[in-house]
Amino acid sequence: MNILLLAPHPFYQERGTPIAVDLLLRVLSGRGDTVDVVTFHEGTDKTYRGVTIHRLSALAWVRNIPPGFSWKKAVCDIFFMFKAFRLAARNKYDLIHAVEEAAFMAMLIRVFYRIPYVFDMDSSIPMQLVEKTPALGIIAPFLRFFETLAARQATAVVAVCEALADIARQAGARNVFVLPDISLLSMDFSSAATTPAIPLDVERPCLMYIGNLEPYQGIDLLLESFALALQSLPRAFLAIIGGNDRAIQRYRDKCAALGIAERVRFYGPRPLSSMARLFAEADVLVSPRVKGINTPMKIYSYLQSGKPILATDLPTHTQVLDRATALLAAPNPGEFSAAMLHLLHNPGVGRQLAGRAAVLAEEKYGFKAYTETAEKIYRRIEANLSGPSAINKI
Repeated sequence: MNILLLAPHPFYQERGTPIAVDLLLRVLSGRGDTVDVVTFHEGTDKTYRGVTIHRLSALAWVRNIPPGFSWKKAVCDIFFMFKAFRLAARNKYDLIHAVEEAAFMAMLIRVFYRIPYVFDMDSSIPMQLVEKTPALGIIAPFLRFFETLAARQATAVVAVCEALADIARQAGARNVFVLPDISLLSMDFSSAATTPAIPLDVERPCLMYIGNLEPYQGIDLLLESFALALQSLPRAFLAIIGGNDRAIQRYRDKCAALGIAERVRFYGPRPLSSMARLFAEADVLVSPRVKGINTPMKIYSYLQSGKPILATDLPTHTQVLDRATALLAAPNPGEFSAAMLHLLHNPGVGRQLAGRAAVLAEEKYGFKAYTETAEKIYRRIEANLSGPSAINKI
């Protein structure tokens, strides 16, 4: 097929949605599809057979676009929409694959150029915006109306998790598929241009968090819980990987206020190619996320790490994790700190959890499983575009 893929974010960067788009492009390229990708001006160039990247013109005053909604992203989305329309007017596409808010643009393109689209649902946009900026709650019904409309008019909705798939089904979407993220430990990053790995100066026992430091990730909960845990286990250590300079400084200040600065170390971003080495230095991996319903991408790599997982007992985690594969704790400092201590004091329990988690990762969340699922979804989409008789042959 000839596909227009709308990816409204920096690409490529080593963070959630860009990684998911990279995985999809690997599959579409392997299928022999021809793909035009529209994306932001920031990011590292990548090459795939049959894929052409179309970037926005550089906006000198819009740099370092963060994850999630921001004024920088909103500005880029305006220019992005015009570029998407120009390509749709110029070329004959069989399908638009629209990631997140690009589905609203694809809905308009469909009106003008009759091109069907797939809504790639990595999050619920109304929910995400209101959680980050509660003042936007007044327009939440308006946002939900357009999300519902985009899901209904899509040829298919491809959701990253069951909770988002349920939102699409409730909206009346015709064809809903789930394409979960995968363990990045199953990917080959040996050819990536990365700086040499710098060993971490961790102390044991070590709790480790990997990911961005946006508020929804629950870093405040993590630090407050760790402060309580140190009262019973003062030699415990917390390693935090990821985040930009501003977020790191904000949480360093919080550590100082809590009196735990000497037992917490921020290491900043590290390349995906170093993930296995990072995991090797941890005793427990933590995911304290407190908002959102989509499963954090890190969880799939945590599963394959061979280390026990501690996560908040919320749908964002329990769609994938259960009490056989992770220790789940309520999202409050008292219970989360107690769970930390339980795993640090009982390494045998952690080994059992980690063993079962690794089996789950191998069976369901590797690149082979992802490829098989993505190819099956696209065969169904092609059949749907070809008519009912073709669908019956799948």
